[in-house]
Parts: sequence; C-alpha cells; structure tokens
Amino acid sequence: MPHQVDESFTALPLRALADAALARARALGADHADFRFERVRSAGLRLRDARLAGSSDTTDLGYAVRVVHGGSWGFASGVDLSMDAAARVASQAVAMAKLSAQVIRAAGSDEFVELAEEPVHAERTWVSAYEIDPFTVPDEEKTALLAEWSARLLAAEGVAHADATLRTVHENKFYADTAGTVTTQQRVRLHPELTAVAVDSASGEFESMRTLAPPAGRGWEYARGTGWDWDGELERIPGQLAEKMRAPSVRPGLYDLVVDPSNLWLTIHESVGHATELDRALGYEAAYAGTSFATFDQLGKLRYGSELMNVTGDRTAEHGLATIGYDDEGVAAQSWDLVKDGTLTGYQLDRRIAKLTGQGRSNGCAFADSPGRVPVQRMANVSLRPDPAGMSTEELIGGVERGIYVVGDRSWSIDMQRYNFQFTGQRFYRIENGRLAGQLRDVAYQATTTDFWGSMTAVGGPATYVLGGTFNCGKAQPGQGAAVSHGCPSALFRGVNILNTAQEAGR
Repeated sequence: MPHQVDESFTALPLRALADAALARARALGADHADFRFERVRSAGLRLRDARLAGSSDTTDLGYAVRVVHGGSWGFASGVDLSMDAAARVASQAVAMAKLSAQVIRAAGSDEFVELAEEPVHAERTWVSAYEIDPFTVPDEEKTALLAEWSARLLAAEGVAHADATLRTVHENKFYADTAGTVTTQQRVRLHPELTAVAVDSASGEFESMRTLAPPAGRGWEYARGTGWDWDGELERIPGQLAEKMRAPSVRPGLYDLVVDPSNLWLTIHESVGHATELDRALGYEAAYAGTSFATFDQLGKLRYGSELMNVTGDRTAEHGLATIGYDDEGVAAQSWDLVKDGTLTGYQLDRRIAKLTGQGRSNGCAFADSPGRVPVQRMANVSLRPDPAGMSTEELIGGVERGIYVVGDRSWSIDMQRYNFQFTGQRFYRIENGRLAGQLRDVAYQATTTDFWGSMTAVGGPATYVLGGTFNCGKAQPGQGAAVSHGCPSALFRGVNILNTAQEAGR
C-alpha cells in the first residue's frame, strides 16, 4: 500500500510560509521566485566486530527562497517559522540578486538568467516506493541485525574482523513558485554494508571483502531480504576472502574484460554521468569532477562508444536514489537518452542551462542537499540499458579465451575532463577458455572513456541488470552531496589494458 506524506511534516505551516515569501518577492519585482521547505533526517549505525561503535541521528529543517531579479540569481534561507521571517528571507534573496547584478555588470558580462518554460504542476504529491520506513524500526532491532550478520562473518575461518554500517535517510520536501506549481514529496533510502577482513599474522598482509549490496531507494524491508539475498552473500564472503588472500598477482597486458554491474556502475558514474552534466560541458562547473571532454559542440556527433551503448538519464526508476516526482525547480521527473547507439545525444539539464543552450524543457536535474543550499544541476540515475536479447554473465564469460571477470567497486582515478581513467575492484577472476580459473590480485583496468566504451562488444540481458549507486556524489562549492543510482547489465569489453597496481606502486 502506498505511503502518505508524514502528517508531522504537512502539519508545519508550509503554505503560509510560502505565501508570505512569494508575495514579498513579487512585491519587490522578482521575475521568478520559488520557495522550498525541507526536513531531512539522516541516521547511521556503525559496528566493529559485532559491537556497537557509533551512532548518529540528525534532522536538518528549514526553508529557502530563490529569485530571479534583474536577470540575476538571489538566494537566502531561514529557520524561523513565522510569516514575517519568511518575508524577510525573500527580501534578502532579492537584495542578493541586486548585488549580484551589480557585480556581474561591473565585470562586463551581459549574460542574464532566464529559465526554460515548465508546465504548472499544482497541488502534486509524490512518495517514493518503499514498504517500511526505517525510522519506524527501533535502533535495537537494527543493531541486533547488524551484530548477527557480523557474528556470522566472524565465525568463519580466516575472518579476523568484521565491520558493519547502516545509513538511512528520510527526506520531506515542499516546493511552491510564483508560476503556481506546488509539490509535496517524501522519499526514503538506506544502505546496509558489511566488510570482512583477513590478516596473515606471519607476513602482516591483509585483505578485505565488502558486500556488493548497493544502496537503494527502499525501506527496512531491504535489510530483511526484499531486493537482496543477504544470507547468500554473507555465506560466500569468507570463502571469497580466503581465495583472494592466496591469489597470484596479475600479469599486466591487454585482456578481454567481463565487467559485473557491481563494478561497472562506478565507471558509468565517472565517465558518463559527470561528463554529460551540461554545466560541466559548458565550463560553468568544475568542482570535484572537473569539466568534460563531451563538449556541447559535439552533441549528436561524438562517438562515445560502440553501437551497443545506450545510456539514459532517468528520474523515474523505481527504487533509484535520484528518483523523484519533481525536482527543486518544480520540473516533473523524466527519462531521456544521453547516448543512443554509441552517439552522444543528450545532457542533464536544469531550467537555466536548458534555456541558455536552446535545449527546450529542463529534464529535471536541479537539486539541493539541504534547505540551506542553493539548487544546482545534479545527476539523474544514469544507466546503461541491457540488450533485450542479451546473454547471461556466464555466457559472456564463455565467449572469452583469455580475460578477467571484474566484480565489485573499490578505488578509481579519472582526469578532470572525465577522459583518462583507471579503476580497480573487489574481486578479479582469471578467465581461461571460457571458464573462471581463480582469483587474481593487484588488478586495475585503464583506458580513455571513448576507447573503453568503444571496445564494448556484448551487453548482457535484462536478467543481469542491477541498480547500483552511491549515497554521496559530491558537487559545487560549498560542496553538496547527492544520492544517485546507476543501473547496468554485465558487459564484455575487448582488449583493455590491465595494470599491476603493486608494480605501479613500486612494491
């Protein structure tokens, strides 16, 4: 049964505060104004060797007013829930816009802020897909489950330590603007994670193995087994870790790779997700991830990868971390093509960038991580589509004579144009004559973005598709974090350069 927005949120004076703020902005001559009220509750648990080592539970509550006045942005935020205070915040936003306009014109710029048109969405409510709000579950129950999982790992031969974490978020958002859009939303997400550590007491060497279960836009039912086989994964980890401890070091060279979704999602995030944020491609944004090699003049021309490469931006995917009903500019959630048949065909847009570049309507990519932050263009769920008639992972492996099967994400490195990169993983299996032949260590794959995606010769079928992702993608200054998912199938890449990380480090 679908959930309703929490009454404790809707009982707040949302509409009255919005009316006071927007009325003041109009009276002061704003061309556009929007009001956003948020309540974001975030909690975490951390266990070390089945014992509670830390916990947190915080709530961020407040509101923001953003305006366009005289062709410039203005922004201000507050926490006082009186109508007079909301009006004062709107006045501060207009004053900021006026000051910004003076600075911009003094610098010789003639660029004015204009927003792409968006239909009015009046009185809309949206709630994400989940069964059990994790904040209705007692901390004792959550801790007990993490401790029981940890104890299973610690009981296995060769496991010296077990770390367990749980992160949960419950987010409420109310939005209203001078055009008449009014939306109220609620979404939930969580990420349980366990790591087993093995230590060789003789040599001092150690290795770790982490669960592959991704963060998800689900509720507590996820930890209870809906959407992931926790029992099966916990049973396999000790044996996988023991094998990794004994595994030989990889010999560098060119290999065919079968990349599991548990690894490929991160490569998509770094080499496609950030690269197709149009503010980066235009040079308006460079924080954390730099700009982009996929510049705007290459739209419809750039050969991003092989013809099998079809990547979408999606704000509607069920259980996606970036899934919403409406973004922080009142734009309805959509799904669209970023790469079609290997060619760059789209970008991620907010309303200002959409208008600036003549792209028509925004595709709903404006987001702020708290009521005290201004919305910026943020990543949708960026996903590689499976082949409807594609092979299983086992069949992909069966087509490789000499290669490596890559499982799980770990470290990554990519340049500030999202072009040259190398990625490691949690587990690497040697493939010989179509069969797995044991684990390898010290593996990293290296390529340029277009060479890597151009080498993709087979894409797995829908049965191999998994929605991975991260709770914390960083962007902007001051820095903001956002949760985002990346779905993908298993895929086969031919002739990829493999590095030996131990040799590269001089060990």
